[in-house]
Amino acid sequence: MPNDKRRTPASLRSARWFAPDDLRSFGHRSRLMQLGYSEEDFRDRPLIGVLNTWSELNSCHAHFRERAQDVKRGVAQAGGFAVELPALSVDESFTKPTSMLYRNMLAMETEEMIRSHPLDGVVLMGGCDKTTPGLVMGALSAGVPMIFLPAGPMLRGNYAGKTLGSGSDAWKFWDERRAGKISDDEWTGIQGGIARSAGVCMTMGTASTMTAITEALGLSLPGASSIPAVDSDHQRMSAACGRRIVEMVWDHLTPEKVVTAAAVRNAAIVAMATGCSTNAVVHLIVMARRAGVPLTLDDLDALGRATPLIANVRPAGKDYLMEDFYYAGGLRALMAQLSGRLDLSTLTVTGKSLGETLEGARVWNDDVIRPLSNPVYSEGSLAVLRGNLCPDGAIIKPAACDPRFHVHEGPALVFDSYPEMKAAVEDENLDVTPDHVLVLRNAGPLGGPGFPEWGMLPIPKALIRKGHRDMLRISDARMSGTSYGACVLHVAPEAYIGGPLALLRTGDFVRLDLPNRRLDMLVADDELARRRADWSPPAPHFERGWGWMFSRHVTQADKGCDFDFLERDFGASAGEPDIF
Repeated sequence: MPNDKRRTPASLRSARWFAPDDLRSFGHRSRLMQLGYSEEDFRDRPLIGVLNTWSELNSCHAHFRERAQDVKRGVAQAGGFAVELPALSVDESFTKPTSMLYRNMLAMETEEMIRSHPLDGVVLMGGCDKTTPGLVMGALSAGVPMIFLPAGPMLRGNYAGKTLGSGSDAWKFWDERRAGKISDDEWTGIQGGIARSAGVCMTMGTASTMTAITEALGLSLPGASSIPAVDSDHQRMSAACGRRIVEMVWDHLTPEKVVTAAAVRNAAIVAMATGCSTNAVVHLIVMARRAGVPLTLDDLDALGRATPLIANVRPAGKDYLMEDFYYAGGLRALMAQLSGRLDLSTLTVTGKSLGETLEGARVWNDDVIRPLSNPVYSEGSLAVLRGNLCPDGAIIKPAACDPRFHVHEGPALVFDSYPEMKAAVEDENLDVTPDHVLVLRNAGPLGGPGFPEWGMLPIPKALIRKGHRDMLRISDARMSGTSYGACVLHVAPEAYIGGPLALLRTGDFVRLDLPNRRLDMLVADDELARRRADWSPPAPHFERGWGWMFSRHVTQADKGCDFDFLERDFGASAGEPDIF
């Protein structure tokens, strides 16, 4: 990016902390020297924050201690001064009731950490599901130059000579175990073989979806999101992030110049073409809005209708995993296939246009990354439904469910809590047929609490034993990006606040009409009015602390579940901190 107004050392943000000849700056310089640095290390150099979401409980980021050193090496090579700062890890596996409860906490921490410290630019190290949107949301609001370093997918799973995919095969084999077809030894072998290295899920789950979206927005180095976590290319990419962020600081290349309406549209198209996680909706909407782009569910549905799915990667694809996607050319190759549908003039963190970064990209396996003429699925990954059951919208992943459920009508079997539902589906004598519609409510942003990934409701054991593996399921919850099946999710407004889902009763007929994007309960309006009059709100989950704050300020699924007071139009962001 040509720039005749490169910053000077005196104009660096960090100069406010270190340059003045006064007592306060003396104290700042003295404390860095206390850490063993000399003035030559930091004087007149861009100070780069390396925001690291490493944790001993986050296996997706197990390699981030080493990668942080690679980033710092790159920063030093480019003449900058790097400092590593720990950020909330928000791991997907162990954080309960759901990591989504803490995405906004990471966003707030990121924004305030950047604003309150002498950082001229930041490298954001994330990848496990909520870390990507959380870090990006905060950095967008903070506004300093930023580059996102994706964790990368783990290696393919393997057991007994068979390739295993994160999450997707866990669900599949769990159903087989419930059917009595998998022994204890086999189950233990699958358990040890499904996750064999550091890195995020190697299916096109939420983690790889969100890092692909972030690259498509222009916030990562070209091809970065596809590199497996333990590939040596990942080390080189990490060092390159360190070198590049220093130049971005001198060029004052801030995220507002990168994340434009055109870049958001590009990211949505790429997401649809990859077979993205349903969670892409709630995260991309909020990331776009933090950048001042008013993305809506209807925008995403329109792009979904027009964008073919061309990444043959599970769970929406049929045969391959992220490691195969990388060897086939990765995201650059996929975006090159889509180049006629993308705005190639958008700016990226490289300082070059998206089109320039795609030059030379090639597909090496056209069964993994399909041409537009031979898609995995003719439309995109997601569809948005509306109707009297979800007036503000609901989400389904058509390519990942049995086509016979695209138009379906059946009686509802309604559960008010996960334990109630779990007990019922494990009952081999449950009165249920494949035509029933399983419904779980009170699992949304407020009801869950925190919008947990409970939406891939287990198939009742009574049906599993008869060979059934899919049925229509509806909830106001989310589901893992590695999940699949005829699952309608994100029903808004949620039942916990009195959305129409709260009025549905067991035995009511529900109709899904996917081609016409409709989801309705076949109940008369006057009957719904009577039920509405009888409904009363449930007791609150929290009376203090973070949960109390979350409950009072989180928005609904269709708005991205940001906090109302963090949205861009709530008010002006705080300026630079006073230094006295």
